[in-house]
Amino acid sequence: MGNPTKHIFITGGVTSSLGKGIIAASLAKLLQSRGFSVTIQKFDPYLNIDPGTLNPYEHGECYVTEDGAETDLDLGHYERFLNTPTSQGNNVTTGRIYNNVITKERKGEYLGKTVQVIPHITDEIKRNFYKLGLDGKYDVIITEIGGCVGDIESLPFIEAVRQIRWDLGPHNFLVIHLTLIPYLAAAKELKTKPTQHSVKQLLEAGVQPDILVCRTEHHLPTDVKKKIALFCNVQLNCVIEAMDADTIYDVPLLMKKEKLDERVIAKLKLTGKTNTDLEQWKEFLGRLKNPTQEVKIGLVGKYVSLPDAYKSIIESFIHAGASLECKVNLSLISSEEINPDNVDQKLGDLDGILVAPGFGERGLVGKIEAVKFARVNRVPFFGICLGMQIAVIEFAKNVLGLTDACSTEMRSDTSEPVIFLMEEQKGITQMGGTMRLGAYPCELVKGTRSAAAYGKGKISERHRHRYEFNNNYLESFERHGMVAAGKNPDSGLVEIMEVQDHPWFVGTQFHPEYKSTVLSPHPLFIRFVQAAIDKKQQV
Repeated sequence: MGNPTKHIFITGGVTSSLGKGIIAASLAKLLQSRGFSVTIQKFDPYLNIDPGTLNPYEHGECYVTEDGAETDLDLGHYERFLNTPTSQGNNVTTGRIYNNVITKERKGEYLGKTVQVIPHITDEIKRNFYKLGLDGKYDVIITEIGGCVGDIESLPFIEAVRQIRWDLGPHNFLVIHLTLIPYLAAAKELKTKPTQHSVKQLLEAGVQPDILVCRTEHHLPTDVKKKIALFCNVQLNCVIEAMDADTIYDVPLLMKKEKLDERVIAKLKLTGKTNTDLEQWKEFLGRLKNPTQEVKIGLVGKYVSLPDAYKSIIESFIHAGASLECKVNLSLISSEEINPDNVDQKLGDLDGILVAPGFGERGLVGKIEAVKFARVNRVPFFGICLGMQIAVIEFAKNVLGLTDACSTEMRSDTSEPVIFLMEEQKGITQMGGTMRLGAYPCELVKGTRSAAAYGKGKISERHRHRYEFNNNYLESFERHGMVAAGKNPDSGLVEIMEVQDHPWFVGTQFHPEYKSTVLSPHPLFIRFVQAAIDKKQQV
């Protein structure tokens, strides 16, 4: 048996949205670059079993893994930084923990015992903490605890962390606490008191942080660091400054400069690997920061007031743009604000148009107008999931002349259901985790733009949908110039639709954005951005 798996826990205090996920991903990247095998898991304190039924305004996008888990958007950061897939086991919620315990209780597994938060809930949390490390595959497991220390719902997680310190013993356990050092402009002073209070709350729960990562807009002078170290009971060299960065992809290098990885390696007594290999990462950053050209692409959707609702798409454009040394200026456009009278004014200056995924009929008219504008004016177009379905509806209405064409999701009584409910979805009444989820194979048609982009005939992509293209209409579509460029080999489900007589018009039923990473930008995004560059140069 090799060395035991080391566990790092990342907690947050003072305020939410400090960037625990980015710090976790950055530390993991640094450890990975030294040759250690690392994974990250997120424990969320809400009672939903998973974020699949949450409104994107509430929680940002729902990220889907290869094995079909609907997870927190932080798992997208983990994959984009580490270039390795996550799974069902990498995101656990309070809801799932309680569900597991109550299921066991109903089966009689606790027969005669009073089921309580301690030890039964905390034992279940600990079991899930350890789960990913059971096969010895990872040297280090980083666990991000969602929410803030002091939140009622986070308490069982923090208590489980306290217990685990004694289970694992020294050098196998580490707590990193992420906190805020606000700057009071009126007093021209950095304030450490919120951090002191946050650490005090953590100490009251029985957990002493080993390392403090301090989010700040200004550099932390040595005297401020000394004060934090003194009052929070940590070593001076374990007070890490985390300045606001131009891009999240700077954070691993900033954390390396602050020696976060060195502190972690020393405290966990990780041995055998010293040099970091971040050359590819630095090359990516070089291209990202020194573009030779730029394009303007419109992202048309209904959740644009919260950009996190489209997090993976936005990051995919960063990856693809950097690979082409092109700055992609994304314009987020609300589909509810587009109509036939203003579409030219809203979309006229764009080099490319993407119609985003989503559910329901709100903003439907605006999306159809956006697709029509792109098709008629030969503007490069990319439709994802619902975006592909809207492209099909628009083509059916305006090219095939099927004026009543619609999706049965929006209009159950349509006489031309060009998009309809998948066969296996019929009769399903429960909402959570019941869609077509996760990775499925797709066979590409030779000579199509998609086949050229991927450079191969068989691909696998991730899905999240209930409705599909109605194959009864396929022959008519293909006769008029919109072809199925990719199909699932088992079910015949249309995965990709392309308009042939167009510079670049591609709609995918799957979500390519889930598989784009820093070191492996997605080929469809690369080709779409290239088409936008070509259009701009022609103009």
